[in-house]
Amino acid sequence: MENLYITPDILEVKALDNYRLYLIFGNGEEKIFDMKSIINNSKMYFRLVNKEYFQNVKTRGDTVEWENGEDVAPEELYHNSIIVNKNTKNN
Repeated sequence: MENLYITPDILEVKALDNYRLYLIFGNGEEKIFDMKSIINNSKMYFRLVNKEYFQNVKTRGDTVEWENGEDVAPEELYHNSIIVNKNTKNN
């Protein structure tokens, strides 16, 4: 039985305009995650306001990360993003 609490790894991330992230997950889903609320509500993410710095996001297992260690919980990225393409590998 598949564990529903495990989020798929992120295979690719691309920073978009207006502090959004385009994500491709290991299950084939493509989603967009809006970082504005997180950036505006947490002092930990102050560097991400710099658009050049924000653009340098990288994948790291089941999440994304920036140069100085800023990251986002994988569950947040997966469950609170908007589906662009639900071409899942499991369906």
